[in-house]
Amino acid sequence: MRVQRLPQKLAQTGPSEQVDLNLLDPLIDKYKNKKGNMIPLLQGTQDIYGYLPRAAFEKIAHETGLQLNDMFGVATFYAQFRLKPVGKNIVKVCHGTACHVQNATKITESLEETLGVKDGETTDDMLFTLESVACLGCCSLAPVMMIGDETYGNLDGKKASRIVKDIRRSEQN
Repeated sequence: MRVQRLPQKLAQTGPSEQVDLNLLDPLIDKYKNKKGNMIPLLQGTQDIYGYLPRAAFEKIAHETGLQLNDMFGVATFYAQFRLKPVGKNIVKVCHGTACHVQNATKITESLEETLGVKDGETTDDMLFTLESVACLGCCSLAPVMMIGDETYGNLDGKKASRIVKDIRRSEQN
């Protein structure tokens, strides 16, 4: 069986998505003439902006000679790279074996309802991005989710929803 890859487009930098490209200058200076510089440049860019803006791809290509299509190919191949902005809090729900058998799907469904987004999407207020992940390595706490560096275990849908509601409330204060 052959897996068909769905085409993705580079996110367009528009009026609501202005980025300061000058922030890239030290990064480009550091890696400009180094062999194997593409992944460090993409990682550094994502560290700066939280994702890989189209304008950043274009600046890196122009200043380093890297090809846009090569950078885009790498950025879409590796799951670590993001082409769209993400929320301040990335909610990762584990769907590994231990969590799956403990009903991780119900947790994701509950969070989708609470946040008003589907898996992989970001809330309109840019506060949360919801992601299903293969494994968080906390099997003894299954089912589990992570928000930032904080791990929450032995969850059900209500507990998971309460956690994100508490975070939203504390962010608003």
